[in-house]
Amino acid sequence: MLSWVSDTLGHHIGDELLVQISDRMMQVLRAEDTLVRQGGDEFFVVLPDTDENGVAQKMVEAIAQKVEVEHYDLFITPSIGIVTYPQDGNDAYALLKNADAAMYQAKHDGRNNYGFFTPQMQAHASRLMQIENALRQAVEHNEMALHYQPQHDAKTGKIIGVEALLRWNHPQMGAISPMEFIPVAEQSGQIIALGEWILQTALQQHHAWLSQGLEPFVIAVNLSAVQLRQADLPEQIFKALEESGVAPEYLEIELTETVTMSNPESAIKTFEQLTQEGIKIAIDDFGTGYSSLNYLKRFHATKLKIDQSFVRDITIDSEDLAIVEAIISLAKSLNLKTIAEGVETPEQPALLKARDCNELQGYYFSRPFDHEAMTAYLKRHANGFDSDNVNH
Repeated sequence: MLSWVSDTLGHHIGDELLVQISDRMMQVLRAEDTLVRQGGDEFFVVLPDTDENGVAQKMVEAIAQKVEVEHYDLFITPSIGIVTYPQDGNDAYALLKNADAAMYQAKHDGRNNYGFFTPQMQAHASRLMQIENALRQAVEHNEMALHYQPQHDAKTGKIIGVEALLRWNHPQMGAISPMEFIPVAEQSGQIIALGEWILQTALQQHHAWLSQGLEPFVIAVNLSAVQLRQADLPEQIFKALEESGVAPEYLEIELTETVTMSNPESAIKTFEQLTQEGIKIAIDDFGTGYSSLNYLKRFHATKLKIDQSFVRDITIDSEDLAIVEAIISLAKSLNLKTIAEGVETPEQPALLKARDCNELQGYYFSRPFDHEAMTAYLKRHANGFDSDNVNH
């Protein structure tokens, strides 16, 4: 919240917000209590001999009240993690680590909330620490790899794009899901270096494919919220394109709807710089977040990706079909293309094509492949697909 306020409304607004929130917390605390700001919008509170439940509830209520800064009305949603000494740790490091785990669980449970550390969180925290430490050498040890999933034109069947997807196979932990390690990479800041590696690797592979004489297509690369907040992100992307020899019009940047709305004004500036150079912007998981239509038209996006949760049952669920039709209609009115992800059955492509969805992606055509298998797929399906040559 603090980064959004500072980036959108100005750092002086963010600073004043911190001052007012700190004052409210101090009013809840006693003279013998200690309040420390760790950095950003995180605080530590030490409460000797007191009822943690009562203090935490009062603090949530105090912070959640409207904050008036200049002519802005701001609302904060605090998340509080609670530990007790010595049950949850016998030194400062253990206590802070476990409090952090409890805080993130409170965030996950809906914010404006507080929660106590539990032994289950300890196991989870240990797993996250193991992943965080292993991540630091994963690229260097050649544990990371990109897999690729093709995207087909709904009408012609031709391959018009390939999405790069990160995979991690650790020698001891085995295959680790991106759903597990990407949040760790974001929280630890390692997503910056990892994101650069993904972009460079995907563009180099794309250049290799085109050098083999394959017909040009788009390579889609996902970015995280942490990367989007980097002021020099456009320069990083332009440099990677130049080094790889790939033309900007063959790169598509994918960001989820939630990520773009986390700091829309910053996203607009970044997207404008990218699209001016010919780079495409796709809003992923569309329909699962809370996009403002006012922002959507200013994002300079070129494509909306219809989330697979809506595509899965479109042949049997009239409400899902209605949502898909509405997204396609919205996209057409804004001159955007649509791509449906999660296409898995023979009936879905025909239905989506009849509704004027532009592009299709999913297991009906192909699972994500490593670069060697993807090369073979691209050559095999250079002329498109039909019901007899689709990979299942």
